[in-house]
Amino acid sequence: MISVTVVIPNYNGMKYVEGCLNALYQQEEGTPEFQVLVVDNGSSDGSDAVIEDKFPRARLIRLKENTGFCHAVNLGIQEADSPYVILLNNDTKVEPGFVKALFHAICQEENCFSVSAKMLMWDRPELVDDAGDRYCALGWAYSRGKGRPAADYNKRVEIFASCAGAAIYRKSVLEKIGYFDENHFAYLEDIDIGYRARIYGYRSYYEPKAEALHYGSASTGSRYNPRKTTLASANSVYLIAKNMPLLQQLVNLPFFLFGFLAKTLFFCKKGMGILYVKGLCKGIKLSLSSDGREKKVPFRTENLGSYLSIQWQLYINLFRIIMKT
Repeated sequence: MISVTVVIPNYNGMKYVEGCLNALYQQEEGTPEFQVLVVDNGSSDGSDAVIEDKFPRARLIRLKENTGFCHAVNLGIQEADSPYVILLNNDTKVEPGFVKALFHAICQEENCFSVSAKMLMWDRPELVDDAGDRYCALGWAYSRGKGRPAADYNKRVEIFASCAGAAIYRKSVLEKIGYFDENHFAYLEDIDIGYRARIYGYRSYYEPKAEALHYGSASTGSRYNPRKTTLASANSVYLIAKNMPLLQQLVNLPFFLFGFLAKTLFFCKKGMGILYVKGLCKGIKLSLSSDGREKKVPFRTENLGSYLSIQWQLYINLFRIIMKT
């Protein structure tokens, strides 16, 4: 029986996807049986043909156009015939113990929704790229440990959400709380789904034994670019509107105003301030649209404890930013 399906969204990944798949198929002895499903998002560079020719074991689903990360992985999750799904970026190279470590980690806790891998910088593997994601009261999402020594992040810990670039998810929970929100297209969708899972009482963890090298922003070209800036700023507003009850939004409003102002100034220095503000406006428009309102997580009194726990995490993660921990 197949225990895990590895879903890889691919968009013009000629430079990376072959190395990604080669590493994935070199898992160590004792790894649970897994299948690989690649969803090609309308690539024009021939990378889909490379996958088909060189990796016949992998199932390839071709889309006619780029429908975004969320739609691609949702399709892969729906097609997966296994209780667990690993989402893996095409610009990664995993270590031989990657699949086994993630599988064993998610099986440890019944209320575990997801487990995030230890992602290392491609050109400096001694440094962390992502050790799980955090979200704070400023409305900022950020990668835990980014740019810090990997040796300092060798302990399994609870995190706010898993980075969907290299993480395992429990499919039964996804079917309960809903799949990735395709209104995001890309960016912050993993924070959103981790947030939603926490509202329902589930938890996410970081597993250091599951290691993967990550190039980062391979499909968009750079860490800061116009498309990413606009999408991320829009999604940062939408994330708040759909997951927070009105009272919680009001409690955090002073923090949000400060956080968005600081980000605006940051992107102004990079020459993309107008794009960032336009993204915020798009996020407000999406949040107020009928589609956005339909996606809002309904407040239920039985989840009050979860909301209080989340708010505490927002404060703790803000403190961590201030203290640089």
